[in-house]
Amino acid sequence: MMAAAALSLALVTQDAAPLRAAANDNAPTQAQLWPGDALEVRGERLGWLQVWDHRRERPGYIRATQVRPISTEAARAPELLSVLRFVRDTPGAESLGIAYAAAYLKAVPVAQLNPEALDALGHMAERLAQRASSRHSVALAQAGITAAPTGGVDSRLSGHLDGVRAYGVSFQSFEQAGSVRLCYDGEAFQRLLAHPHATAEQKGRALLGLTRHDCVAPSLTLSEREAHTQRRAALLDSLNASEWTALPEQMRNQLRLRRAGVWAELAHSQARRVQAPQAAGQRALQELAAILKTELSDDDQAAYKEAAIRVGASRWAAEAAVPAAALSARPSLMTQAGEPGQTCVLLVDAQHGPQAPLLKRCTWGVPWLASAKVNARGDAVALAVQPLPAWRELWLMKKTASGWTLEVMPPASGNVLGSDIGYVEFAGWVPEADPKLLLARESRTEGRFTRRFEVALQDTLTVDKQASTPELLNGFKRWAEPAWRQQTVALR
Repeated sequence: MMAAAALSLALVTQDAAPLRAAANDNAPTQAQLWPGDALEVRGERLGWLQVWDHRRERPGYIRATQVRPISTEAARAPELLSVLRFVRDTPGAESLGIAYAAAYLKAVPVAQLNPEALDALGHMAERLAQRASSRHSVALAQAGITAAPTGGVDSRLSGHLDGVRAYGVSFQSFEQAGSVRLCYDGEAFQRLLAHPHATAEQKGRALLGLTRHDCVAPSLTLSEREAHTQRRAALLDSLNASEWTALPEQMRNQLRLRRAGVWAELAHSQARRVQAPQAAGQRALQELAAILKTELSDDDQAAYKEAAIRVGASRWAAEAAVPAAALSARPSLMTQAGEPGQTCVLLVDAQHGPQAPLLKRCTWGVPWLASAKVNARGDAVALAVQPLPAWRELWLMKKTASGWTLEVMPPASGNVLGSDIGYVEFAGWVPEADPKLLLARESRTEGRFTRRFEVALQDTLTVDKQASTPELLNGFKRWAEPAWRQQTVALR
């Protein structure tokens, strides 16, 4: 250890390290310290350091074995960076690593700043936020989010979060459907993107950190969310050709997956604002199709499934708009404006025009008229309706003895206002004596991915048969529409 006279600053390296009132294990505890807490060292005695904790504004003593001396002199910057490299990928050591990153940024001259430190800082801050947001971590009181019990892993996380905030690392908390997610604000990533010597791989990690789907504030208005989505799309397209070529294939895949989800969301928001969504919808499909599946790691498989669901939910945006058709004996669909922000779907025929439709239903979502399918008997119509960027339902309009009725089929019994995503789509009619329809469903609910194909009874929508692949169902072999097979992402 350095001599006490030369020692001025030390970082705590252990969890729940006690700050004592005296140099004695039996002395009262002034505070509990956590890895990364910085202490000013004012003396040493019998294996104890006399310190001042500036964050808590109190003096005390701590065992010398529970801290590591550091210096923020410019000459020590390479040493600090070496320790940072060692710590950055150690699970649970994020708060200590962030403290070393802060010390390095303070010590190094601006002209000599290695962007690797910004990369490590952002990576560790993001990982800490993910740990705190996991279902096993319910206490975020010290992060200013909500009251929670103390002890165990929760108090440890709270201590780590509170400690890194002292270094200017900021987090945003989003409450959604009763759960709280913590997200790093990305300041280090932004600085990294502006650094002239940042590598393509470092920039790629920064872009992934700045464009997370689960870190979009649910409180944004429609116009704010669209603007935010456009910024994410621009960020993901900011790499030049040489930088893109320099990326490893795995990271190109990761960026394509993120692009696919972002462009799918942009297509939905454009359609809601009655703008042409075809270009955005086609871009989403192109990015998903460009994925090299052989270069997907086990960790990337979940991201691939998520991107496919997001693109699947908006895939009708890529299709050309359907021109209004002349009314005929067969039922057809048309739309008209409802209340501000609403679109009304009208079921009409030659005898029942828009003034007196067979059925009328208004929605805040996007009804994709290009998806409308009428069965051979003309007594059922299927329509894809997308109320949210990553959630698409199927409307089934049926003729009964008392008139036309409408049933809404969601992709799953999930929490549509939470983090659950999914789509259900029509795949074909089965014209038997007891008519049926073919369905494809894909969803992520409560973190679990599901994809299945169903044969459902038209009258009751009861699932008659289901399988994990359409090849196992005779109905799909014979009656699945060729256009569905060509366009769907469920058969990827």
